[in-house]
Amino acid sequence: MALSPWPPKSILPPEKKSVSMKPRPTFSEPGRRRNSRPALPPTRAFSLVELLVVISLIAILAALLLPSLGRSKSQAVAISCLNNLRQLQTCFAMYVHDNDDTLPPNNFVYNVSNGQPITKNRSWCPGNTRIDNTTTNIESGLLFPYNRSVAIYRCPADLSPIETSEGVKLSQLRTRSYNMSQSVNGEPGLLGVLSFRKYSEIIDPPPVNLMVFIEVHEDGILDSLFGIPPTNSFYNGYWFDLPSGRHNQGGTLAFADGHAERWKWVAPKKFVQLLQKVTPEEIPDYERVQNHTRQKAD
Repeated sequence: MALSPWPPKSILPPEKKSVSMKPRPTFSEPGRRRNSRPALPPTRAFSLVELLVVISLIAILAALLLPSLGRSKSQAVAISCLNNLRQLQTCFAMYVHDNDDTLPPNNFVYNVSNGQPITKNRSWCPGNTRIDNTTTNIESGLLFPYNRSVAIYRCPADLSPIETSEGVKLSQLRTRSYNMSQSVNGEPGLLGVLSFRKYSEIIDPPPVNLMVFIEVHEDGILDSLFGIPPTNSFYNGYWFDLPSGRHNQGGTLAFADGHAERWKWVAPKKFVQLLQKVTPEEIPDYERVQNHTRQKAD
């Protein structure tokens, strides 16, 4: 009797098929990288000559652009200064309207020899801007109620500091850069300068030509009155007050009709001393200012 093997194949577990394990691809195998990227070409650095060329081009562009930027900045400052004078001129017009045609008083005057006030009457703006360390004098002026911004009294290009009564300069900036013409209700009879009292009196020169406010040189400004001798004065040919030339050899002025202008001076404005002689080069500028003040009595 033949015997079948034990256990029978029918009850034996199925044979496991061997699975051959293939090695996983490595990054060294070409064409089988995961997230592979195309190889970049090798970079090339600038040579020294190329760098020098680039730096030279940048320097040339800077040399071309910086003067333009500087001019733009100076023009913006000059426009701001003109805007200050327009606002002061608006205050002037409002005062005239509220005071029966009377021009703002302009009679707070300092003695240049001793630094003391000659008159202390009420004025459009009292005080000495060289030593005023607060805005109190501006705020007590007759024009301040019409515009309560003290900033409109100083040109943004005026970086001159205040000083002590002994002349020691301090770090604080001054509060005022502008004066009012003595032709506008100035101190009567002071050094023979004529002035108008009423707006309706302004005929020669007419309002469009009568200077009211002017920017004054930072080394000569004291009080708020700008004087210039009439043509028939003993002092003709001398600057009582020197205009400013801080805007590219130019200054700003405002006129009785309400407009403001920037004047380009023929000669630079260099302060030497109070009551300084007009140089031959300055004569056109001097006569131009004279022609915009009152020269004749009625």
